[in-house]
Amino acid sequence: MSAKRPNILLITSDQQRADCNGFENPRIRTPHTDGLARAGTRFAACITPNLVCQPSRASILTGLLPLTHGVWDNGVDLDPRVGEQGFAGTLARAGYQTAFIGKAHFSTKSTFAPTGTPECNKSQAQYGPNWFGPYMGFEHVELCVLGHLHRTRKLERPPVGHYERWLVARGSDEEGIKRWAQDTRAGTGAAQTWYSALPVAWHNTTWAGDRAIDWLVRQRDTRQPFCAWVSFPDPHHPFDCPEPWSRMYDPKDMVLPAHRVRDLGRRPWWHKASLENKPQLTDPEMLKFRAEGSRVPDQSDAQLAEMTANYYGMISLIDHNVGRILTALDDLGIAEDTLVVYTTDHGEMLGNHGLYLKGPTPYEDLLRVTMVARGPGVAKGAAIAEPVSTLDLAATFYDAAGESAPRALQGRSLVRLLRGDAETRDLAWSEWHVHPSRCGVPLKLRTVRTRTHKCTFELESGAGELYDLANDPGEMNNLFDDPGYAAVRKELHAMMRARPGKVREDLPEPIGMA
Repeated sequence: MSAKRPNILLITSDQQRADCNGFENPRIRTPHTDGLARAGTRFAACITPNLVCQPSRASILTGLLPLTHGVWDNGVDLDPRVGEQGFAGTLARAGYQTAFIGKAHFSTKSTFAPTGTPECNKSQAQYGPNWFGPYMGFEHVELCVLGHLHRTRKLERPPVGHYERWLVARGSDEEGIKRWAQDTRAGTGAAQTWYSALPVAWHNTTWAGDRAIDWLVRQRDTRQPFCAWVSFPDPHHPFDCPEPWSRMYDPKDMVLPAHRVRDLGRRPWWHKASLENKPQLTDPEMLKFRAEGSRVPDQSDAQLAEMTANYYGMISLIDHNVGRILTALDDLGIAEDTLVVYTTDHGEMLGNHGLYLKGPTPYEDLLRVTMVARGPGVAKGAAIAEPVSTLDLAATFYDAAGESAPRALQGRSLVRLLRGDAETRDLAWSEWHVHPSRCGVPLKLRTVRTRTHKCTFELESGAGELYDLANDPGEMNNLFDDPGYAAVRKELHAMMRARPGKVREDLPEPIGMA
């Protein structure tokens, strides 16, 4: 990195597979993300520290693994005292101007009772239209909280978040909400999929792009370097792509996964249990929420193709707005002074192995994520094969800014790799304590990924799954109990046990669903 402190711009999507960019899959049109990769460095073996939103986002902010920062599943809030020691608060105290725009999900939105956070759907009376932060170390905040509505659920009153209040004000008689739920054409009945009639100008992806550009151009103090996180809520389900992006990909042209049938008999016990057990919830409304939002029945090929086409359209719409933001940097003359990172929180199964959305099944579809970076001192056109993690971003931002971390981190700076220096990374970690409210079974999962292998251990039962990624990239053969891989399993187990830092003993109970 240069001696001058760079601006830092983190752009994230939500639930985007690593292979859903043009540089890995030429069927997907993402010209601006592809441009970032050509002008910078991409990480081909980047994983998420957790397979669902809240824990992984808290890890990006803090540089800590989920069982250390305490957000061990969705529905568990990040302690503000921990969040404010993340990269935003630390850089703000060092003279950076900080902003967050879009989906944060550091706190739970669908709560059992009011929690007092700006993301809680029962606490909005505390946050009027003139509230813009601070929050978790970010000085300026504009939130999209309910980016993933389901058509059978009504918007809370008062609306949660800046985007939701803005959307309710569009048109007349809550026209935006009605048009969002309207389907513009007959489909196949694919789960959580429709062609939304919401005008693209009113879509949350467009709104996040608009607000990011407005902050860059009109609101920030140009005398200070900035650190901003722009967070698009898509392509998270439901797959409700708006016109005309919903017509960008023809379902007939979709290439479906080669192995899209469940083979649960070949997998560890919890794969089947997590799909078939009933979530442990007594509240019927919350049980309905979990059933609607987390589980998808088997889809026909036509339905999966329609779901995939909408998913791709959502990604291309995000990419379009990434391009708008990058153009704003160019127009402001600060592109060469800005470290830009594009990544996501976790992946999406999208029918592979007969599975959909996300869950305690750490296939590469969910675990591996896109990460590309461009900026001062970043090598151009490089592809890094070392196993890294979005956990490494906080340490990277401190390093780039010339600042010290406020505490010991479990992530490692990527600056040397970004410069093109040789550096070996042996492994990256992912971990998840799954609450029984999610799928009816409690789980303690630890995953270790190296360049060539991946192993997940379920600590309570001793079961696990081991895949030879070099020879079996489709993860068809679970080698956990194969005598020929006993030495590999032992080595990976030792790596798992060598996890840095302490696991919190006082993990908080969930206060909501997501």
